[in-house]
Amino acid sequence: MSKNKIIGIIHIFRPELPFAAGVTVLMGEMVALGGLPSVRQASLGFACAFLLSASALILNDVFDLEVDRVNAPERPIPSGAVSAREAIGLSVPVTLGGLAAALAMGPSALVFGVVIWFIGFLYNWKFKRSGLSGNLMVATSVAACFVLGGMAVGDPTNRLVWLMALGAFLIDLAEEIAGDAMDMEGDKLLGSRSLALQFGRTTALRVSAGLFALLLVLSPLPLIFGWMGIQYMLAILVADVALVYFTVKLLSSQNSKEGTYAMRGIYLGFTAGMLVYILGHFLL
Repeated sequence: MSKNKIIGIIHIFRPELPFAAGVTVLMGEMVALGGLPSVRQASLGFACAFLLSASALILNDVFDLEVDRVNAPERPIPSGAVSAREAIGLSVPVTLGGLAAALAMGPSALVFGVVIWFIGFLYNWKFKRSGLSGNLMVATSVAACFVLGGMAVGDPTNRLVWLMALGAFLIDLAEEIAGDAMDMEGDKLLGSRSLALQFGRTTALRVSAGLFALLLVLSPLPLIFGWMGIQYMLAILVADVALVYFTVKLLSSQNSKEGTYAMRGIYLGFTAGMLVYILGHFLL
């Protein structure tokens, strides 16, 4: 296997995004337990989210080939590093691995995992260009990672888990809307009904910023009501600083490159916040 193909396979996984999904499940487990999960619970939950997320991202590149020829010709498939057939073949064992991890957590987790995968497939196949409904599907899938975390430790109805899921829903919905504003040129060719194309880039970015602002308002509630401790306080300090800084950058972005950089900063900021929360349970 050539070096170019290996690099292409790594890029088609977009490893930071499945990693963030896995971390989200771990945080869901810890929020539900109020402490550390077992090694088995942590490894199965992380593997399930990582692999199912990676599967959706691989298929996204397959279905998005024509858009990426315009918006991102450097992506693995349009650049020729990985063929569409190879990407589809890769998605099969990745999907099966994620579902196997879900089954190991229990029958309900398997059903939940199948539903998450199916939503991702439907989005990639039919709903990516539908506008807000597609954005809502992706945001729901991301929020489901927290619920999967609660499910992995036997407490899927935990109120804090669902509050975290709401936060994840808001941040991902905001990023999906902003992402559409970055991809207007290619989306226009394919007849997308994104908010950016219907109402303009500026309006879409303002809606995105409004959702981020709502998240900023909601984030301290677990502290105010005494539901969570110092680990959470440190986590939201990291995440909220990144949120404010990069949202300002997003609103002032002049092109897709600047906007994508700002969105990535928000996503990585929240991932860093979750890692701070997890590490805090070991160090504090």
